[in-house]
Amino acid sequence: MKTSILAICGALILVATALAQAPTDTNENYTVDKEWAKLPAGMTWDGSTSNVAADGQGNVVVLVRTAPFFRVFTRDGDFVKAWGEAELYTEPHSVMFDHEGFIWSTDSRGHLVYKFNTDGDLLMTLGQKGVTGDNTATDLFNRPNAVAIAPNGDIYVSDGYNNARVVHFNSNGQFLGVIGGTEGSEPGQLELPHGVVLDSAGRILVGDSANARISVFDPDGEFVETWDAPSRGDMVISSDDTVYVSDVNAGSISVLRDGELVETIPGLGRPHGLTLDSDGTLYASDSANRLIMKITPKN
Repeated sequence: MKTSILAICGALILVATALAQAPTDTNENYTVDKEWAKLPAGMTWDGSTSNVAADGQGNVVVLVRTAPFFRVFTRDGDFVKAWGEAELYTEPHSVMFDHEGFIWSTDSRGHLVYKFNTDGDLLMTLGQKGVTGDNTATDLFNRPNAVAIAPNGDIYVSDGYNNARVVHFNSNGQFLGVIGGTEGSEPGQLELPHGVVLDSAGRILVGDSANARISVFDPDGEFVETWDAPSRGDMVISSDDTVYVSDVNAGSISVLRDGELVETIPGLGRPHGLTLDSDGTLYASDSANRLIMKITPKN
């Protein structure tokens, strides 16, 4: 009996030590507000809340999979306006703001990438509606799912549901090259890329979701390394290169610095979309439960 008690105590000590050494996996460092967005009377989400984007100037746009597709709120959750007619999308997937304040969005089943101004005027379309391309295509996609814009205006499109690549264009939409392009789990290969961001050195970070990792490429598209992280969701990066990546299966956001996991924010349902505001606030879209979460650091 004494031996059994000692064994149990020893096991408990080992568990406690492991937990002490593990990255934070509670919401002790964040306040998660799941009732942040206040829709006007008579309006419901009426569709999956696919993605969310903060403009850094006090506005937050929610992309919903039913018209009007774009719902705009203040940081306090007050409704501003809605836009986006029904014929615009087949399946709205992602939304983000570039450094000039333009809105970029993907229509995954329409195989399109859109650029809008904040008035909802369509400025650019990449791809052809309803037409698919393979991993070698220069002007076609097959269910694109995310966009990143470089400081010089270059466009990076995660083309990952049926292809295995990121497609690189200049600011005018001219094809420049392919990052990845081979499906698999070997270094430099991608399996369902589902997000893309650029760090301060111009490296291309790809949410290599089916491989549960982030694949890193240099500015020339050459493979550098991989970081372990569940990544079937969205990715954002801060000015100090802290990476936040969400995962719909884990229901969490992983926080990475220098490729290392430093924190996990759990209990977020199915966080398909993710954005980082200029004040440090995160917003995540729970696509299954049709809500937007405001995630605020406590310190």
